[in-house]
Amino acid sequence: MFDMAGSSGVDMDPDVALRLFEEGATLVLLGVPRGTELGIDLKSWQVGPRFRGVKMIPPGLHFLHFCSANSPSCGGEIGPKSGLFLTLKPREILLAHWDPKEEDLDFSASKNDEEVNRIRDTLRELDSYLGPYPFEVMRKWVSLTDQISQELAVNLQPLSGRVCAFSDIIPEVQFRHTKDRAEQPRNDTACQSMKEGLDRLPKMKQREGTELRFSVIPKKTYPPGASPAEITRCSMDLSYSLESVLEQNYPEQPLNLLGELQFAFVCFLVGNVYEGFEHWKCLLAVLCRSEEAMRRRKELYLGLITVLYHQLGEVPPDFFVDIVSQNNFLTSTLQDFFQFATGTGVDSTLRKKAEKFKVHLTKKFRWDFDADLEDCAPVVVELPEGITVD
Repeated sequence: MFDMAGSSGVDMDPDVALRLFEEGATLVLLGVPRGTELGIDLKSWQVGPRFRGVKMIPPGLHFLHFCSANSPSCGGEIGPKSGLFLTLKPREILLAHWDPKEEDLDFSASKNDEEVNRIRDTLRELDSYLGPYPFEVMRKWVSLTDQISQELAVNLQPLSGRVCAFSDIIPEVQFRHTKDRAEQPRNDTACQSMKEGLDRLPKMKQREGTELRFSVIPKKTYPPGASPAEITRCSMDLSYSLESVLEQNYPEQPLNLLGELQFAFVCFLVGNVYEGFEHWKCLLAVLCRSEEAMRRRKELYLGLITVLYHQLGEVPPDFFVDIVSQNNFLTSTLQDFFQFATGTGVDSTLRKKAEKFKVHLTKKFRWDFDADLEDCAPVVVELPEGITVD
């Protein structure tokens, strides 16, 4: 078991260490049980007996995450991960106590100025119990989150304030009364089909306030009243869908969509939230397949290439391969992107950056973006006369 207090894991430049010591924020986390897996940004530890928090945290956006653990006598299993985004100011002190009933950190003490000032006065005595921020991950963390503002993080994370790896689901009908239960399908007889079995299960929904609040991507890719020709065009060029998302969510700051893309990726990469990965894929598909938008939104797409460059540096090359179909979601999506980004009418700066990015990915992952997708289509084989397939 590693006690994070007292070890930084890296030799820090003395000037940087002094600046962080003077300007860095402090998280005082009291009562966190020994064995809890706790981390900040891209690094985590198992909490030891001396742990009281984290010091020397660079000001800005951070993701504090933790998994409660059973005691060794009860098996020592680690529970699902929870986390929260925090925007910390220079020299700020946040105080939290561990709530054993909820297995969560309670930050209500941070609103008590008297208690926070008392902690500030005793900070020197606490210092040896505080683990230093893992400065070796700072550059990478900033590259993954530089488009996420404090306002955007607050708007995207659940109203509960917690990003949870597993959804908190409850029955749509609470079955508080006998009448509610009587209206449900009986479950004391054998099912005649899979559908019947599924119909007997209670309908579930996510508990209100625990949902990530991502932008809604329209199911229809074309405008109301579109002609058949427009429907066909909008199914191949998703610019209408992209503009709808931007108009609905970020009319004044379209680059915030890149912040949402980063937020979804970090929720998955660090928070283990699969919903984050699914939303990241959906957003990326819309961005990469919007040919008309690429001609008009140069800054958005220059930013997208930078965001993807850093994100793809964090995953193995076979990460996006579907284990059932063996298709690589990302190569097919980026193939469309590179085709559109190097087409006519695209700004020369964007076109050159896209071409360099394509070369980088081809070298790094050995992905072939120039393969003809039709080569992967099923081949029709004519059988000799008289031979049939059962």
